[in-house]
Amino acid sequence: MILKEKGYNYCFDANVCSSCQGNCCIGESGYIWITKEEIDNLSKYLDISLEELRLKYLKKITYKYSLKEIKLEENNYACVFFDLEKRQCSIYEARPTQCRTFPFWDYFKNNEKEVYEECPAIKPL
Repeated sequence: MILKEKGYNYCFDANVCSSCQGNCCIGESGYIWITKEEIDNLSKYLDISLEELRLKYLKKITYKYSLKEIKLEENNYACVFFDLEKRQCSIYEARPTQCRTFPFWDYFKNNEKEVYEECPAIKPL
């Protein structure tokens, strides 16, 4: 399945997605933003309380929440929900919007070279 978004000079080939084994979930440290509604949905998906979810898997950054990361090695992190053995997202059906919208982020409009280097599923239009 080929995904396209207006305003982007590339498309995303979902059939190639698994070939890199998680480049979009592993790398430099950053924020994986999650909304209150997504937190509620994830709590239900994992069948745990909101409090347990916040304590184990979220970090508060000012007034927002981000998923925690696991340090793999110097300057290399993975999302707390990335299954390193299976090389895939363990909450795929309940993942936050930020994950769902990759690679169609405003950041990549001005940094196309970077998204091509990160993701083998990116193809020119």
